Formats: sequence, C-alpha cells, structure tokens
Amino acid sequence: MEQTVTMTVNGKPVSARIDRRMLLVQFIREQLQLTGTHIGCDTAQCGACTIHLDGRAIKSCSILAVQAEGASITTIEGLANGELHPMQKAFNDCHALQCGFCTPGMVMSAVQLLKDNPNPTEAEIREGLEGNLCRCTGYQNIVRAIEQVAAGGN
Repeated sequence: MEQTVTMTVNGKPVSARIDRRMLLVQFIREQLQLTGTHIGCDTAQCGACTIHLDGRAIKSCSILAVQAEGASITTIEGLANGELHPMQKAFNDCHALQCGFCTPGMVMSAVQLLKDNPNPTEAEIREGLEGNLCRCTGYQNIVRAIEQVAAGGN
C-alpha cells in the first residue's frame, strides 16, 4: 500500500510515493539519500536518528514517513548553511566524537537543547542528552562542546 508524501527537507520541497509503513528514518536515508541520519537501534533508544521535525528534535525511527506529511524537517546535512553550524564546529574543536556514529543525532539534540535552554548547567546538558547514547567518548568532550557553544565560543 503506497501513499504520496510531501514535506520540506533541509529547506527544499520533496514529494515521493512510498510504502505507508516506511519509517521516517528510512525515507530520509533511502529515498532522499541523506545518510547522515543514522539507524542505530530501531527502537528510539539510542538517538542516532535524531532530526528536527517542525523545529523539535525527534527520533526519526519512531514515526512513519507519512506522519511527517507537510512537515518541515532538518537533518544533520541541513544544519550547516555553507559552513559548519557552531555546534558541529564545537564538536570538532572539542574532540567530541570518536567513531562518529552517534555524532549527527547528538549534534541535533544539542542544538535543540540550547534552543530550549540557552545557558544550561552541566547537569542540564547531561539530562538533555539522556536520549542519546555514545559508546566511545564518555560524554565529557560532548558536554564541553555544548558548553562552548552556550558560552558563545563559536
């Protein structure tokens, strides 16, 4: 059973005929070839698939693509506008990535965190990242990167 979906992704209108059971993360990766959004656990536990849907961070493995009909979506590829987003730059500067698998989702969640709370404490940053798992970094450099952006360091 197919359905046509239309939405805006990274500022560009897209429309496609898809299986109604397709997850949004699959649509982003397979139909749009935007592979920065990763599939980690497929159970909305790890946060690797985090994107912004209508200005809010969501785990794109937790909703169907048809549920995003008419929505505005930003992926990690759309976060940069000709140059790295300050959060992407801070993650690089602070060595807040190792294998890089969780990084896109972590960056998207961090951007949302600072949008909701521009001056978070370390505890608030750690709480804000609870839905994103990283098996490599131990989170300290990730927290430092977010603190750097919050302090206006980028």
